Amino acid sequence: MKIAIAYNRDSKNVINLFGIPNRERIGQKTIKRIADALRAYKHRVKAFEGDKDLIDHLEEFMPRVLKGEQPGLVFNVSYGIQGQARYTHVPSILEMVGIPYVGSGPLAHGLALDKVVAKMIFRQHGLPTPDFTVLNSWDDQLPEDLPFPLIVKPKNEAVSFGVTIVNNERELKEAARTIFDTFQQPIVVERYIDGREINVGLIGNNPCDTFPPVELLFGNEGPAIYTYQDKVGRSGREIGFECPARIGQEATEEAQRLAHRAFEVLGCYDCARVDMRLDADQNLHLLEVNSLPSLGEHGSYTVGAQHVGLDFPALANRLVEVASARYFGTPKPMRISRKEADAGQLVMSFLTQRRDQIERRLRIWTNLHSRTSDPFGIQQAVKKLGQMLDEIGLASVQEYTDGRTTWAWQTQAGLKAGTLFVGHLDIPLGLEIPVQEFRRTPEWLSGEGIGLSRAPLVMLEFVLKALRSLRQLYATPIGVLYYADEGRDSMESANAIEAAAAEAERVFVLRPSNPQNKVVTQRRGWRKYRLVVESTPTQLGKVRKKPDVLGWTCSKIEDISKLSARHERISIAVSDIRPTGFPMLLPHRVEVTVTLSYGDPSVAQESEKSIRDILASGGFRHQFEMISDRPAMKNRTSSKRLTAELSEIAANWEIPLGQESALWPSVAGLVPASTAVVCGIGPVARDLYTPNEAVERISLLQRTLLLAEFLAKQVRG
Repeated sequence: MKIAIAYNRDSKNVINLFGIPNRERIGQKTIKRIADALRAYKHRVKAFEGDKDLIDHLEEFMPRVLKGEQPGLVFNVSYGIQGQARYTHVPSILEMVGIPYVGSGPLAHGLALDKVVAKMIFRQHGLPTPDFTVLNSWDDQLPEDLPFPLIVKPKNEAVSFGVTIVNNERELKEAARTIFDTFQQPIVVERYIDGREINVGLIGNNPCDTFPPVELLFGNEGPAIYTYQDKVGRSGREIGFECPARIGQEATEEAQRLAHRAFEVLGCYDCARVDMRLDADQNLHLLEVNSLPSLGEHGSYTVGAQHVGLDFPALANRLVEVASARYFGTPKPMRISRKEADAGQLVMSFLTQRRDQIERRLRIWTNLHSRTSDPFGIQQAVKKLGQMLDEIGLASVQEYTDGRTTWAWQTQAGLKAGTLFVGHLDIPLGLEIPVQEFRRTPEWLSGEGIGLSRAPLVMLEFVLKALRSLRQLYATPIGVLYYADEGRDSMESANAIEAAAAEAERVFVLRPSNPQNKVVTQRRGWRKYRLVVESTPTQLGKVRKKPDVLGWTCSKIEDISKLSARHERISIAVSDIRPTGFPMLLPHRVEVTVTLSYGDPSVAQESEKSIRDILASGGFRHQFEMISDRPAMKNRTSSKRLTAELSEIAANWEIPLGQESALWPSVAGLVPASTAVVCGIGPVARDLYTPNEAVERISLLQRTLLLAEFLAKQVRG
């Protein structure tokens, strides 16, 4: 399990520093002991300050989970940074963002920290606690029925801050003034119980277990109370612990009963330490509940745990177990039985255990650059892909591999009547766009080509590995075809893609999904034309009978653009224009790239004829030729059925999945009409073809689960 330790030590990472500062500090040694203890039990552990960046850190370390996936856990030892009820701050944040954690919730922490409210609740439930009063000013008068000696302490502090014994009015005034000056809060004045100090630790829930009582041994020096100076080793005296306390069986059982009831009435979870005093008549008096007991090496809580056989590693991991039981119903998740579990459960278990591995693989792939114009980078990517598929167990298919632009592999069951995955290794970006390395934020993974190529590729890798873990890969007919001329409109790879797709029953084109979580079942076609217009070089100002070549070309472009017709699903636009001329002369040559987006090829053909007619008038020498044609992806019944099957699986896991028609073309248009095809099956992506290209972290896992379960059910079904 992923476990994040949330703590507060020296952080000032807040928007503003003001108000009541926290004086509690957890030692680095204790943080390290907790981390080492958890790692000893094979947990993955990171420690974070409980400051304003905590949510981002947690979201990056333990991102949003799938339905049914057990999330990570926070081991909370945070005291807060500033303000009131500081113990509640981090638990409140965790409650808000939906991350489970070890320890009590905000309400119990708030009640336990407010000594007055806690004592009122004790009395309401018939639990013994010393008489007390509250001073709202340092010179308030004491009630007559509260005789000296008395305990004076701040109303809302912990770890014995400001706790003092006073024996007369003068000492009371001095202590009260000091507390008001230091803590700016009311004072609890409590009857001093002359006797022995007893601590009882608790662990668990419904019911919790109580440790044997621990007695604090103060010796003959100083007051018989546990001060802050004692706790931090600055009092100059040694405080001993005796466990179990020698208070007799009856008092032991009563101390444990009172601790248990105090834990319950304040609504604590998982752990706490209850402090009490035992007077000369063997009567116990509750002082307070520490809802965040110290896990320091020499604290009474760890002393009590050791007596019941919990050394520090066992104690830390027991706390994780009791919190897991509270959230998930069992200390340790049940192992999935392959005989009883369905394919989805098995696949989900396989993938969620490899979240970090998936993102590490994506980092490696994203940092391997292979733009369309980089043959060396493409060859490196092909070599890496071949090694990966060879290790998984797929074999090369020479029929669809030319070694230049297309490479294909298949399982032992072959491709015929199976599933074909088609993706591209080249990143279709121009040299003017700066290279981008892999980056990660809490919700998004960014980098060059991460949405267009790399995330779908890593998704495919773990789909295949998930099937192999189910021992279904080799018996499932699957083909993989990768090409490397996406940036050249797939002109060279088109024949191989079309032939391989004709052999399959269904094709998934490994393109990214859009931010609306939609796959594509229909795409427009896209034709590109090159128009070259030439004339004789002329000087500016020379009398001419006809317009210059650039002006003529621009007027024709305007006429051509008017051919766009929404109702016929035709769009025509100029995507590039380059005039050429000599110094001091007007341009004599213009090269234009015209793009035509279409739904129906016959309408595209008519539009092309209309463009040629427009260009025929005017008298300039020109050439108009088609340089690429990416066929339209037509909607088909088989694709609708395939999308419906995917949607059913997606709904079971609460994975968003819609469908749409797209204006942009893809190689899905090469798939024969008899074959089902879905495009955009990859993770949700944004800012494609830009330096900010990114994929959604949770979507990477969701789409991998979706495809892996779909394929697994093809065999099991």
